[in-house]
Amino acid sequence: MRKILTYLKPYYPKMALGLTIKFTGTIMDLLLPWILAYSIDEIVPQGSVRLILFWGAVMVVCAVTALVTNVMANRMASKVARDTTEVIRHDLFSKISRLSCSQVDDFTIPSLEARLTTDTYNIHQMIGMMQRLGVRSPILLIGGISVTLMLDHALSLVLICILPFTVILVYIISKNGISLYTNLQQSVDSLVRTVRENIAGIKVIKALSRTDYEKQRFSGVNSDVVEKEKRAGIIMSVTNPAMSLFLNIGLTFVILVGAYRVDAGLTQPGKIIAFLTYFTIILNAMLMITRLFVIYSKGIASAERIRQVLDAPDNFRLKPDDQDNSQRHISFDNVCFSYHKGKTNLENISFTLNKGEMLGIIGPTGSGKSTLINLLLRLYDVDKGEIRINGKDIRSIPLSELHSKFGVVLQNDILFADTIASNIDFGRNLSQEQIEAAAKFAQATEFIDSLSDGYLHMLAQKSSNLSGGQKQRIMIARALVSKPEILVLDDSSSALDYRTDSMLRKALTQNFADTTSIIIAQRISSILNADRILVMEDGNILGCGTHKELLQSCEAYKEIYISQMGGNIIA
Repeated sequence: MRKILTYLKPYYPKMALGLTIKFTGTIMDLLLPWILAYSIDEIVPQGSVRLILFWGAVMVVCAVTALVTNVMANRMASKVARDTTEVIRHDLFSKISRLSCSQVDDFTIPSLEARLTTDTYNIHQMIGMMQRLGVRSPILLIGGISVTLMLDHALSLVLICILPFTVILVYIISKNGISLYTNLQQSVDSLVRTVRENIAGIKVIKALSRTDYEKQRFSGVNSDVVEKEKRAGIIMSVTNPAMSLFLNIGLTFVILVGAYRVDAGLTQPGKIIAFLTYFTIILNAMLMITRLFVIYSKGIASAERIRQVLDAPDNFRLKPDDQDNSQRHISFDNVCFSYHKGKTNLENISFTLNKGEMLGIIGPTGSGKSTLINLLLRLYDVDKGEIRINGKDIRSIPLSELHSKFGVVLQNDILFADTIASNIDFGRNLSQEQIEAAAKFAQATEFIDSLSDGYLHMLAQKSSNLSGGQKQRIMIARALVSKPEILVLDDSSSALDYRTDSMLRKALTQNFADTTSIIIAQRISSILNADRILVMEDGNILGCGTHKELLQSCEAYKEIYISQMGGNIIA
């Protein structure tokens, strides 16, 4: 909650003004029953029409003032809630974009999505309602009790006897509400994850006729959300009927006691009418307070989830600069890494690359090829060993500077629902000539020119209106357009035919001779001419060398070559 209060600080003056206006309107509401009682008991017996009209006009003025001030205060409260939530959402999104991949893995993407949407909405509701009802309800409650005490002490005792029960009820329910809504939001995370998986894999689900299975899986997660929401809703909804019961019982006793007191001449009818009105005001105030506790419980649970992300530590702290005298462009020195600190994903990985050299990496799925790239880009930090670029430990290089050295096409890369030109440019404000040159190097010009709108062709969501090979060529163009110091292609030519793949490699050799290239491939033909080839298996390097050397020294590489290129070994 403290985190949310820091976001509200810039709006304190505006909130103070709004609360003052709200206070004025609420006082006007409290005056109306008192004026009515005064008119009935004091003015009407005098028989003066002028005084009756005067006090009637006063009541109209109070009512109009209450209406206008409440509308003004509510609008101001809505603006504060809107602006505060906008800043929270912006900072949350910014923080999520700076989280390390390991932190994203811990939070999970569905949970981060829920925190950015559902939880910020709950914060918006809490901030708005606390300003709108958080001031009005206590004033009506306290003011109503105070006025009733002045009107008739005996009748007020009935109200005082009822209040402890309502306070205890609100305390018990609000205490349980926060944990209930926290558990509910965790279930919503699971629901979001299941929906994301189903939508992303809809083609696979249909192709394998697993629609019924996925319906059952979704039904289970959905039922869990419904059950927890129902449990929270039932407990929180007890407040309204319980409050109504307590206060209506009190109202009944007020009528009974009031009737005896009027009959005995101890009080006046106008006071009884005013007392009943104030009792109704107090009832509504208590119901508003219980509603506030429901919203508050949701908001506090969501605020804690948002705070966990905003206060997440920076995993990527810079180490002191420790430049060595190595002339190697890239070096891995006994690198070990595990994603979940259990099973080792990489173990004792060591190799070096000179500037302008090409490294090919090949191996079965799960052998650690993409993990090497994740570590080189410092998406994760190594557990042991070190990685250096130009002799500097990458942990001593600011992330923005480090990432500016790379042009990358990752294994599960995406294109955005924008034009082809915008996807290649990617917000770097490059010229059309640079974009077209990169497309030419990536062998994408042929199909782009065949489109009626060329580079202005709008891609659908997830680029579903392009073939796999077309997607990969645009991604490669996006990586090449900035003329990177290091080019990383992680299985980015798997959808290309052999001719296009060969032309791409030729273009890279001719036009990016000074760029150090790392190419992960499933096809040996894509890395045959690499200066060095790594053969990976189970997080270890089985072989390292040129194509010819590996045919002689690495049995695993030889088997891959024979299976892909035929029975004859052509060195």
